Amino acid sequence: MRLSPRLYVLLLAPLGLACSAEENSKDPVFSARFQNEKRIGEENITKRQLRDAEFLVEVASQKMELVEISQIAQRKATSADTRYIAQNAIAQLSARLQELKTLAQQKNRALPTGLGESQAREVGELTALNGPAFDKKYAELFSSLTDKAVDTYEDMADEAYDGDIRALAARQLPALKDQHTAGEALQDKLKP
Repeated sequence: MRLSPRLYVLLLAPLGLACSAEENSKDPVFSARFQNEKRIGEENITKRQLRDAEFLVEVASQKMELVEISQIAQRKATSADTRYIAQNAIAQLSARLQELKTLAQQKNRALPTGLGESQAREVGELTALNGPAFDKKYAELFSSLTDKAVDTYEDMADEAYDGDIRALAARQLPALKDQHTAGEALQDKLKP
């Protein structure tokens, strides 16, 4: 007996969803992306709108990682400059992350609830360090993350499909550039 292709899809769909659900429980960033793709697929949305949703997930996860490493730096840093950068980062990033969450909620988009696997690994590697090695790694990671974020924000400030997302990117970009500059200055200061 030959089964129709539709029947195969109906029989295999639960297996695909089970695998997706298993993956979702492992990585909050993957979960948020998956939820957004599902919602967008149901809403018949354009690729540009999907890019907007990806932007929200990406920058939320970057901000969460920056807050996490900055909280650790406040406890472990040996340099007063490192603790100062970390303290300012927490205050600024927490407010911007809240603004991002509010916008995502208004747009019915999911954001990650925690760090992704690679981010958690980076945080773990940082946490394992002590003394000046910790400070140097923090400055390096902070500078790298803010550099990526600046690039992403610059693109979306000009190219986001949604006007509210474009405005958010444009509004948050100057402070993010300042943080990146501070991170690079800290990195230079901590070099032997």
